[in-house]
Parts: sequence; structure tokens; C-alpha cells
Amino acid sequence: MTVAATFEIEHLQYLGPDGKPTADFPAAFSDPGALLPLFKQMLFVRIFDTKSIALQRTGKLGTYASCLGHEATHIGIGASMRPEDVFAPSYREYGAQFMRGVHPREILMYWGGDERGNDFEVPRHDFSWSVPISTQCLHAAGAALAFKLRKEPRLAVACCGDGGSSKTDFYAALNSAGAYTLPLVLCVINNGWAISVPRSAQTGAKTLAQKGIAGGLPCLQVDGNDLVAVMEGMRRATERARNGEGGTVIEFLTYRLHDHTTADDARRYRSEEEVKAAWKRDPIPRLRAFLTARKLWDEPQEKAWAEECGKRVDAEINAYLESKVQPVEAMFDYLYADPPADLLAQREAAIALEKRS
Repeated sequence: MTVAATFEIEHLQYLGPDGKPTADFPAAFSDPGALLPLFKQMLFVRIFDTKSIALQRTGKLGTYASCLGHEATHIGIGASMRPEDVFAPSYREYGAQFMRGVHPREILMYWGGDERGNDFEVPRHDFSWSVPISTQCLHAAGAALAFKLRKEPRLAVACCGDGGSSKTDFYAALNSAGAYTLPLVLCVINNGWAISVPRSAQTGAKTLAQKGIAGGLPCLQVDGNDLVAVMEGMRRATERARNGEGGTVIEFLTYRLHDHTTADDARRYRSEEEVKAAWKRDPIPRLRAFLTARKLWDEPQEKAWAEECGKRVDAEINAYLESKVQPVEAMFDYLYADPPADLLAQREAAIALEKRS
């Protein structure tokens, strides 16, 4: 028998659920103190997320997609990018967007139904939110191709979920990245559930990382609740891309501790035991335990930081709530640079209807 090909998928983990190291840290992260500002950002994201859910529950925000449990993955991805890189998010990567310069008020405006929440003040070159799953992977591949053709030392990073990795857009993006050696990092955030469909029901692959093999891309599986592992996985992928060696597919294993969105009730399709087990792998207590054991963090510091984060988030919430509501015709202003005649007619009809009401 002749074997045409074989492959292995490396799994990265450096911190166990109890915060104790499971392996020697990579040289790039040998200083534990470097993790402290990133941990603080994880706490900020969780406070923002908690307050955003409360806003929705009180009718001051539309449907909202919680990022509870994803903090290490999102912060690690955002922290690994340079300002000139391009990010193509889905609709949940708040931590990564904060690291990129997006303001919390912009995120709130988006979930409040205001398109100005898609028009980021910074960074202007990042892609807007993408609710249709995985379409952003193709956009990122296009940006990566442009960087290569222009010989620019930039890269594109796209995020999708486990369900999104079964979409044709994802496969087309990774195939393009392999065929053209594109500086593209495809991040598959595997939180176990594609809305209400378990991972086991939407793919037969042993790992989601291995999907990149068919496109000729190197692949990694990473403990997405271990910030060190996330940073190391991204370091390898971004270095490879910047050196002209092409793209990478990374599967981040994490868990969606909240419902899919505030319009969902996950109790209908997943067990209480599963969720309880997932809480034991929560990324924040894991990194807190590690930093505390090294006397880099303590309870008074956390209390003070939580208070500061609360004030910062409240200021952003107030800015969102005080923003002037756009007129009804504004819904037409974000579709075309030069709107077709039938759309302009609809715009005029909407203005007339608003005047009569």
C-alpha cells in the first residue's frame, strides 16, 4: 500500500483550568507580567458584556450576542495584530475589536439598530460586522490578496464559528489562501454550538483545524481559554504570514457560557451538566489564579479595576443612550455610494410616511 498523505494536528495548551502551567511557556511569553494588561482587558470585556445584557433586558438595546467565555480567545487575537492589519470579525469578537480601537459605544450602537455602529472611527480599514456567517472570510482573503499584490507587509485575520467552518465561504477562503500563498489567518472559534446545533451534528471532522489541510494550509488547535496558548498560536500564524509563507487555520476551543443571543434560550438544547462543566474551564479564573500565584494580582487590585471598568463602561453606555436618533431615511444611506432610482424613490416614500405619522 502506498500512503498519499498523512497529517497531524498540534494542540497548544500552557495553562490548565486550575491556572497551573501544563508546559513550559514559549520564549515570547517568558515574562508573566506581560499577561497582566491583557488579563485586565479580559475583565473589562466581561464587565462590558454583563452591562450590555442588562441594557437589552431593560429594553435599551436590541438583540445582543454575548461573548461570555470567549474573552481569552478574543483578546489574544486582537493583541496579536498590528494597527495596519485588517480584521474581518463576525458579530461577537468585542475583545478583539476593543484591542483594535473600536469604542464600546459603537458596539452598543450596532446592537441598538444604528448603522453608525458599523462605521468605526478607528480602525477605518477593518471590515464591518458580519451576521451572515463566514462571508467575512472571503472578504479577508480578498484583502490578503491585495496586500500580496501590492507587496505590503500586512495581513488579514478573519473569525468564524464552528458552524461557520462548514460554510462554502470558509472553504473558498482557505483554498484561495493556499493556492495563492496569502497572508491570511483564519480563526475558527469553536464554542461547541452553531446556534442550536452541536458541533457533532454539522461536521464529521475530528478537529475543525484539519479542514485547512485540504487547502494546503498549516493548522493548529488551541485551548481558546488559555491566553498564553492563544497568543502563541497567533504568533506562529502571523509570523508565517508576514514572512511571505502564507496563511494558517487555527481552531480555538472555547465555550459559549451564555445563550447564542439574548433572543435565544440555550436550555432548550444543551444540558445543565454541560454548562456547569464548561464554567470550570472559564478563562478568567484560570489566568487570575496564575497571576495571583506569582503575586502579580490580588483581590484589592481586582476590586479597584472592576470599579474603574464599571465607570468606563457606564460612560460609553451614556454616550450611546444620548446619541441623537437618525431620521428614518438614514437606513438608505449605508447601501450604495450612488443609489439606484428605485431605492431613491423608496427613500422619498419613507420620508413622506414619517412626516404623516
